[in-house]
Amino acid sequence: MSNSETFTIVVHGGAGTIRRKHLTEALEAEYRQALIDAVEVGSEILSGGGSALKAVEAAVVSLEDCVLFNAGRGSVFSADGSHEMDASIMCGKTLDAGAVAGVQSIKNPVSLAQQILAHSDHVMLAGDGAKDFAESRNMKLESDEYFYSEMRYKQWQKVAGTNQTALDHNIDVSDKKFGTVGAVALDQNGNVAAATSTGGITNKKYGRIGDSPIIGVGNYANNKTCAVSCTGDGEFFIRGVVAYDIAAMMEFTDCSLEHACKTVIHERVIKIGGEGGAIAVDAHGNISMEFNSAGMYRSYKQGNGKIITGIFES
Repeated sequence: MSNSETFTIVVHGGAGTIRRKHLTEALEAEYRQALIDAVEVGSEILSGGGSALKAVEAAVVSLEDCVLFNAGRGSVFSADGSHEMDASIMCGKTLDAGAVAGVQSIKNPVSLAQQILAHSDHVMLAGDGAKDFAESRNMKLESDEYFYSEMRYKQWQKVAGTNQTALDHNIDVSDKKFGTVGAVALDQNGNVAAATSTGGITNKKYGRIGDSPIIGVGNYANNKTCAVSCTGDGEFFIRGVVAYDIAAMMEFTDCSLEHACKTVIHERVIKIGGEGGAIAVDAHGNISMEFNSAGMYRSYKQGNGKIITGIFES
């Protein structure tokens, strides 16, 4: 590829038990268009010579603003009826990273994570402290009404008042929604980056934090190897240190991105009881979109090629 074509972007909108029977043609079209929109936003930045870091942030913002996904505007309800969101972003060139956990009222948590990366000595901020930092950076805040979705409310009501928590794909609703979102990219300068954002799990208590904001678990980027964004059963992905596990396999065994992702997602994660997937891109523009669940919302574009989307296993 010529230099103007050496960029790649991949996005995901979550993995789970995604069945064709649960999606009408119209709803499937909405999901695919939302994925395409996110890829286009990131691709426009990359084609103009912009950084992978800016591209993944913009792509994830696009997904956070879409009510279909469990991140930002479409975040699920916690046990107390609030929306607690997590996000992270990482630069493969510098290994700089930013993350937020358990934040409320933040319109775009991934942008807050980016502000932490750029303007803080810390990597992760949580709760009220993260909100205070957001206000100091003049970040966009929204009221509770902005994050309200009738579909998410109905999901919550199925387990509200109990000690049960639920991933989207474990709630029996006719129009199932799934949703941690993420993006990985390679820019024209050979730098990779990754970003991940989520609303967590329905009816969560005690300030539960999943894998998405944890560097090396739900998100990781290193120019030496690859950029990775994960989605799935957070507790198991934390135990498996999944995102770094993929990068470490490449670094220490000199294997391909494809081999590393297949091994981690289809062997190591399954062995510890986890379900989900990961998207990844290496420094050569190779991509991987592996998942061990029935489906994963995903889309990608390499250089000036076509945008490809997928939802189901095949």
